[in-house]
Amino acid sequence: MSNTGTINEHKLYSDALQEEMTLLIYLPHNYTPLYKYTVLIAQDGKDYFQLGRLPRLTDKLLTEQEIENIIIVGVPYKDVKDRSRKYHPDGEQHEAYIRFLARELVPYIDSAFPTYQMGLGRALIGDSLAGTVSFKAALKYPHTFGRVIMQSPLVNDGVLDAVKSFQDVHLLNVYHIIGKGETAVKTTRGSEEDFLSPNRQLHQLMIRQNFSVFYEEFDGGHTWKYWQPDLERVMKMMFSKTPY
Repeated sequence: MSNTGTINEHKLYSDALQEEMTLLIYLPHNYTPLYKYTVLIAQDGKDYFQLGRLPRLTDKLLTEQEIENIIIVGVPYKDVKDRSRKYHPDGEQHEAYIRFLARELVPYIDSAFPTYQMGLGRALIGDSLAGTVSFKAALKYPHTFGRVIMQSPLVNDGVLDAVKSFQDVHLLNVYHIIGKGETAVKTTRGSEEDFLSPNRQLHQLMIRQNFSVFYEEFDGGHTWKYWQPDLERVMKMMFSKTPY
Protein backbone atom coordinates (compact mmCIF):
# COMPACT_ATOMS: atom_id res chain seq x y z
CA MET A 1 0.00 0.00 0.00
CA SER A 2 1.46 3.36 -1.04
CA ASN A 3 -0.48 5.34 1.55
CA THR A 4 1.62 4.12 4.46
CA GLY A 5 1.90 6.14 7.63
CA THR A 6 5.06 6.56 9.68
CA ILE A 7 5.91 5.10 13.08
CA ASN A 8 8.54 6.85 15.17
CA GLU A 9 9.88 6.12 18.62
CA HIS A 10 9.78 8.90 21.20
CA LYS A 11 11.10 9.02 24.76
CA LEU A 12 9.29 10.79 27.59
CA TYR A 13 10.50 10.92 31.17
CA SER A 14 7.67 10.39 33.64
CA ASP A 15 7.85 12.08 37.03
CA ALA A 16 4.81 10.08 38.13
CA LEU A 17 6.56 6.78 37.39
CA GLN A 18 10.14 7.97 37.91
CA GLU A 19 11.30 6.36 34.68
CA GLU A 20 11.74 7.01 30.99
CA MET A 21 8.81 5.82 28.91
CA THR A 22 9.05 4.69 25.30
CA LEU A 23 6.31 5.78 22.91
CA LEU A 24 5.52 4.50 19.42
CA ILE A 25 3.75 7.25 17.50
CA TYR A 26 1.91 6.56 14.26
CA LEU A 27 1.21 9.49 11.93
CA PRO A 28 -0.95 9.06 8.80
CA HIS A 29 0.68 9.24 5.38
CA ASN A 30 -0.96 12.61 4.70
CA TYR A 31 -0.24 14.10 8.13
CA THR A 32 -0.08 17.88 8.16
CA PRO A 33 -0.09 20.38 11.04
CA LEU A 34 -2.82 22.27 9.16
CA TYR A 35 -5.47 19.79 10.37
CA LYS A 36 -6.47 18.58 13.80
CA TYR A 37 -6.27 14.94 14.80
CA THR A 38 -8.03 12.61 17.18
CA VAL A 39 -5.59 10.74 19.43
CA LEU A 40 -5.81 7.02 20.20
CA ILE A 41 -3.55 5.86 23.04
CA ALA A 42 -2.88 2.12 23.04
CA GLN A 43 -1.75 0.31 26.15
CA ASP A 44 0.16 -2.84 25.17
CA GLY A 45 1.32 -0.50 22.44
CA LYS A 46 3.82 -2.79 20.73
CA ASP A 47 1.27 -5.61 20.70
CA TYR A 48 -1.37 -3.41 19.07
CA PHE A 49 1.13 -2.25 16.45
CA GLN A 50 2.49 -5.74 15.68
CA LEU A 51 -0.04 -8.41 16.68
CA GLY A 52 -3.02 -6.13 16.12
CA ARG A 53 -1.54 -4.65 12.92
CA LEU A 54 -3.29 -1.42 13.88
CA PRO A 55 -1.16 0.98 11.79
CA ARG A 56 -1.73 -1.07 8.63
CA LEU A 57 -5.47 -1.19 9.30
CA THR A 58 -5.53 2.56 9.94
CA ASP A 59 -3.68 3.19 6.66
CA LYS A 60 -6.40 1.22 4.86
CA LEU A 61 -9.35 2.90 6.56
CA LEU A 62 -7.92 6.39 6.11
CA THR A 63 -7.30 5.72 2.42
CA GLU A 64 -10.89 4.53 2.08
CA GLN A 65 -12.04 7.62 4.03
CA GLU A 66 -13.83 5.40 6.55
CA ILE A 67 -12.42 7.08 9.67
CA GLU A 68 -11.45 10.51 10.92
CA ASN A 69 -7.91 11.88 10.96
CA ILE A 70 -6.11 10.07 13.75
CA ILE A 71 -2.75 9.78 15.50
CA ILE A 72 -2.01 6.57 17.40
CA VAL A 73 0.28 6.55 20.42
CA GLY A 74 1.45 3.11 21.49
CA VAL A 75 2.80 2.72 25.02
CA PRO A 76 4.73 -0.57 25.23
CA TYR A 77 5.40 -2.42 28.47
CA LYS A 78 8.95 -3.43 29.37
CA ASP A 79 8.19 -6.98 30.52
CA VAL A 80 5.41 -9.03 32.10
CA LYS A 81 6.16 -7.80 35.63
CA ASP A 82 6.24 -4.18 34.49
CA ARG A 83 2.90 -4.70 32.76
CA SER A 84 1.34 -6.13 35.91
CA ARG A 85 2.68 -3.32 38.11
CA LYS A 86 1.19 -0.65 35.86
CA TYR A 87 -1.96 -2.25 34.44
CA HIS A 88 -3.37 -4.49 37.19
CA PRO A 89 -5.83 -2.65 39.47
CA ASP A 90 -3.83 -3.90 42.46
CA GLY A 91 -0.45 -3.14 40.89
CA GLU A 92 1.86 -0.87 42.86
CA GLN A 93 2.26 1.56 39.92
CA HIS A 94 -1.34 1.42 38.69
CA GLU A 95 -2.42 4.83 39.95
CA ALA A 96 0.90 6.41 38.96
CA TYR A 97 0.54 5.04 35.43
CA ILE A 98 -2.94 6.55 35.14
CA ARG A 99 -1.52 9.90 36.29
CA PHE A 100 1.21 9.54 33.66
CA LEU A 101 -1.40 9.06 30.94
CA ALA A 102 -3.52 12.06 31.91
CA ARG A 103 -1.01 14.53 33.29
CA GLU A 104 2.16 13.81 31.33
CA LEU A 105 1.46 11.93 28.12
CA VAL A 106 -1.57 13.99 27.07
CA PRO A 107 0.19 17.37 27.51
CA TYR A 108 3.19 15.99 25.61
CA ILE A 109 1.04 14.86 22.67
CA ASP A 110 -1.02 18.06 22.69
CA SER A 111 2.15 20.17 22.54
CA ALA A 112 3.76 18.12 19.79
CA PHE A 113 0.79 17.61 17.46
CA PRO A 114 -2.37 19.47 16.36
CA THR A 115 -4.99 17.74 18.50
CA TYR A 116 -8.51 18.66 19.58
CA GLN A 117 -7.44 19.04 23.23
CA MET A 118 -10.79 17.83 24.51
CA GLY A 119 -12.10 14.59 25.96
CA LEU A 120 -13.99 13.47 22.86
CA GLY A 121 -10.82 13.96 20.85
CA ARG A 122 -8.94 11.31 22.84
CA ALA A 123 -9.45 7.57 23.16
CA LEU A 124 -7.82 4.75 25.11
CA ILE A 125 -7.61 1.13 23.97
CA GLY A 126 -6.36 -2.03 25.61
CA ASP A 127 -6.68 -5.80 25.73
CA SER A 128 -6.93 -7.79 28.97
CA LEU A 129 -5.16 -5.83 31.75
CA ALA A 130 -4.42 -3.07 29.24
CA GLY A 131 -8.17 -2.70 28.76
CA THR A 132 -8.64 -2.53 32.51
CA VAL A 133 -6.19 0.32 33.02
CA SER A 134 -7.61 2.15 29.99
CA PHE A 135 -11.10 1.98 31.50
CA LYS A 136 -9.87 3.00 34.95
CA ALA A 137 -8.06 6.00 33.43
CA ALA A 138 -11.19 7.11 31.58
CA LEU A 139 -13.25 6.80 34.76
CA LYS A 140 -10.77 8.91 36.69
CA TYR A 141 -10.22 11.51 33.95
CA PRO A 142 -13.43 11.58 31.85
CA HIS A 143 -12.82 15.16 30.76
CA THR A 144 -9.47 14.04 29.35
CA PHE A 145 -10.47 10.71 27.77
CA GLY A 146 -13.91 10.59 26.19
CA ARG A 147 -13.69 7.22 24.45
CA VAL A 148 -12.45 3.88 25.73
CA ILE A 149 -12.12 0.49 24.05
CA MET A 150 -11.83 -2.67 26.15
CA GLN A 151 -11.07 -6.03 24.58
CA SER A 152 -11.50 -8.76 27.20
CA PRO A 153 -10.57 -6.67 30.24
CA LEU A 154 -9.92 -8.06 33.69
CA VAL A 155 -12.77 -6.95 35.93
CA ASN A 156 -12.57 -7.15 39.72
CA ASP A 157 -14.41 -5.54 42.63
CA GLY A 158 -12.25 -2.43 42.37
CA VAL A 159 -13.34 -1.87 38.78
CA LEU A 160 -17.00 -2.43 39.66
CA ASP A 161 -16.75 -0.05 42.61
CA ALA A 162 -15.22 2.62 40.38
CA VAL A 163 -18.18 2.30 38.00
CA LYS A 164 -20.71 2.44 40.84
CA SER A 165 -19.29 5.74 42.08
CA PHE A 166 -18.85 7.28 38.61
CA GLN A 167 -21.15 10.23 37.93
CA ASP A 168 -20.14 11.69 34.56
CA VAL A 169 -21.51 8.93 32.34
CA HIS A 170 -22.49 11.45 29.64
CA LEU A 171 -18.80 12.14 29.01
CA LEU A 172 -17.81 8.58 28.01
CA ASN A 173 -18.37 6.39 24.97
CA VAL A 174 -17.39 2.77 25.70
CA TYR A 175 -16.66 -0.22 23.45
CA HIS A 176 -16.56 -3.51 25.35
CA ILE A 177 -16.13 -7.10 24.15
CA ILE A 178 -15.51 -10.38 25.95
CA GLY A 179 -15.18 -13.96 24.74
CA LYS A 180 -17.68 -16.64 25.67
CA GLY A 181 -14.72 -18.98 26.10
CA GLU A 182 -12.99 -16.77 28.67
CA THR A 183 -14.08 -18.75 31.71
CA ALA A 184 -10.65 -20.04 32.80
CA VAL A 185 -8.04 -17.55 31.61
CA LYS A 186 -4.44 -18.21 32.64
CA THR A 187 -3.11 -14.95 34.04
CA THR A 188 0.45 -13.67 34.20
CA ARG A 189 0.21 -14.01 37.98
CA GLY A 190 -0.08 -17.78 37.60
CA SER A 191 -3.75 -18.20 38.40
CA GLU A 192 -6.80 -19.11 36.33
CA GLU A 193 -9.65 -16.62 36.38
CA ASP A 194 -13.16 -16.42 35.01
CA PHE A 195 -13.17 -13.25 32.91
CA LEU A 196 -16.61 -13.77 31.38
CA SER A 197 -18.83 -13.56 34.47
CA PRO A 198 -17.31 -10.33 35.88
CA ASN A 199 -17.48 -8.73 32.42
CA ARG A 200 -21.16 -9.58 32.22
CA GLN A 201 -21.60 -8.06 35.64
CA LEU A 202 -19.74 -4.94 34.52
CA HIS A 203 -21.94 -4.61 31.45
CA GLN A 204 -25.16 -4.89 33.44
CA LEU A 205 -23.85 -2.28 35.85
CA MET A 206 -22.99 0.10 33.01
CA ILE A 207 -26.47 -0.34 31.55
CA ARG A 208 -28.03 0.51 34.91
CA GLN A 209 -25.75 3.55 35.17
CA ASN A 210 -26.81 4.70 31.67
CA PHE A 211 -23.37 4.48 30.07
CA SER A 212 -23.14 4.87 26.30
CA VAL A 213 -21.70 1.43 25.58
CA PHE A 214 -21.40 -1.09 22.78
CA TYR A 215 -21.12 -4.61 24.19
CA GLU A 216 -20.67 -7.98 22.52
CA GLU A 217 -19.76 -11.50 23.56
CA PHE A 218 -17.80 -13.25 20.82
CA ASP A 219 -17.22 -16.95 20.24
CA GLY A 220 -13.63 -17.36 21.33
CA GLY A 221 -10.99 -16.96 23.98
CA HIS A 222 -8.43 -14.61 25.45
CA THR A 223 -6.05 -14.17 22.50
CA TRP A 224 -5.13 -11.89 19.61
CA LYS A 225 -6.70 -14.46 17.29
CA TYR A 226 -10.00 -12.80 18.23
CA TRP A 227 -8.96 -9.27 19.17
CA GLN A 228 -7.12 -8.48 15.93
CA PRO A 229 -10.07 -9.16 13.57
CA ASP A 230 -12.28 -7.06 15.84
CA LEU A 231 -10.17 -3.94 15.34
CA GLU A 232 -11.68 -2.97 11.99
CA ARG A 233 -15.10 -2.71 13.64
CA VAL A 234 -13.52 -0.84 16.56
CA MET A 235 -12.02 1.77 14.27
CA LYS A 236 -15.11 2.21 12.11
CA MET A 237 -17.46 2.39 15.08
CA MET A 238 -15.40 4.56 17.40
CA PHE A 239 -13.67 6.80 14.85
CA SER A 240 -16.17 7.30 12.06
CA LYS A 241 -15.86 10.60 10.24
CA THR A 242 -17.97 12.98 12.31
CA PRO A 243 -17.30 16.72 12.62
CA TYR A 244 -16.74 18.29 16.02
